[in-house]
Amino acid sequence: MTKSELVEAIADRAGLNRTQAKDALEAFIASVSHSLKAGQEVRLVGFGSFVPVKRPAGAARNPRTGEPVVRPASRTCKFKAGEALKNSLNA
Repeated sequence: MTKSELVEAIADRAGLNRTQAKDALEAFIASVSHSLKAGQEVRLVGFGSFVPVKRPAGAARNPRTGEPVVRPASRTCKFKAGEALKNSLNA
């Protein structure tokens, strides 16, 4: 599902026009991004959690040349699916 398809689905299910649905989705993305950047976990009960993770620097290999390279430390996030989401996928 692409972002535009998600906007369309939100508009249909929530009874909003496309502009309102797009604004709501962009506000959600900005809010989650801001919280993760601040190091806070974002929990959506029944859906899952977005968890900020610090990845330490380490050695890696360039897949094209096989040459070793140093991967710098970085921050990323992981998504942990909630129990209700897991159950709905396996029903």
